Amino acid sequence: MKTGLLINRELWEEFKLKVSSRVGLRTLSRAVEELLEEGVAERVAAEELSKMLKVPAPLEVEPVKPRVPTDAGREVGELRKRALPLEPSATGLPCARASA
Repeated sequence: MKTGLLINRELWEEFKLKVSSRVGLRTLSRAVEELLEEGVAERVAAEELSKMLKVPAPLEVEPVKPRVPTDAGREVGELRKRALPLEPSATGLPCARASA
């Protein structure tokens, strides 16, 4: 199946660089698929463990229709802008630059 995603450009470029240096760009789709499989496996394991231990499974959120008109893309963009650190990160990940 083919799909499209909106992903931070710097994050995507870093991911592509790491995958291509290990296994080549031809397997980029497979690398994404493996990460998705890992995420699903973790969720299934958590649900089964919660059944065995008789504790509630992790909270699941169901989408609701907004009561007022909203632009989710704009809102997410604003949240991302506010979440980026202005100083270089200790992790080495890209960060926003302060504008003059």
